[in-house]
Amino acid sequence: MKTDNLAALRAGRNWFGAGSCSLEELQQHLDRRLSTEDVPLAATIEQNVPIYDCAALRRIAADPSGRREIMAEWVANLRDGSGIVVLAGAFADPAPVDTATAAFERIIAAQRAAGTQSGDHFAKPGANDRIWNALEKLCLEDPETFARYYGNDMIALVSEAWLGPCYQMTSQLNVVNPGGAAQTAHRDYHLGFQSAAVVERYPAHVHLFSPMLTLQGAVAHCDMPVESGPTCYLPFSQSYAPGYLAAQDPAIRDWFAGNHVQLPLRKGDAAFFNPALLHAAGHNRSSDIRRMANLLQVSSAYGRAMESIDRQRMSAALFPVLGRLGAEGTLDAAAIDNVVAASAEGYSFPTNLDSDPPVGGLAPESQQELMRRALAEGWAADRFVDALAAQASRRLP
Repeated sequence: MKTDNLAALRAGRNWFGAGSCSLEELQQHLDRRLSTEDVPLAATIEQNVPIYDCAALRRIAADPSGRREIMAEWVANLRDGSGIVVLAGAFADPAPVDTATAAFERIIAAQRAAGTQSGDHFAKPGANDRIWNALEKLCLEDPETFARYYGNDMIALVSEAWLGPCYQMTSQLNVVNPGGAAQTAHRDYHLGFQSAAVVERYPAHVHLFSPMLTLQGAVAHCDMPVESGPTCYLPFSQSYAPGYLAAQDPAIRDWFAGNHVQLPLRKGDAAFFNPALLHAAGHNRSSDIRRMANLLQVSSAYGRAMESIDRQRMSAALFPVLGRLGAEGTLDAAAIDNVVAASAEGYSFPTNLDSDPPVGGLAPESQQELMRRALAEGWAADRFVDALAAQASRRLP
């Protein structure tokens, strides 16, 4: 084989591009069925989704070996099976859900009174009600309710099953009002919140390990019949390697709209799924149901760097130097871009999505993007320093 052919094959194996996925290939990939042998602890299987009776699980989990057995079954299905588990009766006592709902309603009312506009990642901004950083806001609004709510054993068990100990909990409350349109089909954080052009730059192994760093979940805060638009899922789609690009393919999104599965939930139930599972919030076709779900995003403890770096201060110091070195030709554009990548923060998250929402895109402008824009437009140093400070302020709680 010629060396150039080998190089092309190697590049094709290690990076996904526009031609890496197709609807036909995805359809073949999804032609599977979940059986009771795959999920023996499940009470039932509906549309390839295992549904667990949490009362029964609590009895099994009382023994350490039983606890590990449950976790192993969940990991296997989230990774290699249908990619989702539904925990019926995750809250045996609905009281913490009800008091949390009341607290969330107070927070929503305060946001409305203040005229707060909340963007959304995959739906029209302002159409529904959303609380960013609902975790912290609930904690400060009603600490006792927070303690009773997040003392839940099932949330802890599935989080540890997928991520191990020391996981990091975040949540966003989402209320889809009657008539609220469905989201577009998508995968979730991390790569799911990037444009196709950005996704293509990450090597294939990053596409494969990224889903292992987070777990997505939703706690139902009201009964959710299908007409209220509970989340739509495409079972098994999390194992489709180029799925982050497939999720942005118009033909695949259109096919998803007519071929997804959708399960009703009752108040206090919870669903957890692999973030690479193709999914979307459904269309609320009801006339009187404000579909409220607390969306949990649980992150690995290992998704952080070793050292704390003041990248804002570094960027401010480098900006006039890069402008000068570029103007005199000492550094070309590629070298300057390399310096920006080595110094400024390249990722938009974590941020305060109340003051720094994803309006106009899937993610707010990163520090690197701001620096590159300022260099390209020839800003004065003091203007850039002020913009850096304003950006940093928006990211603060």
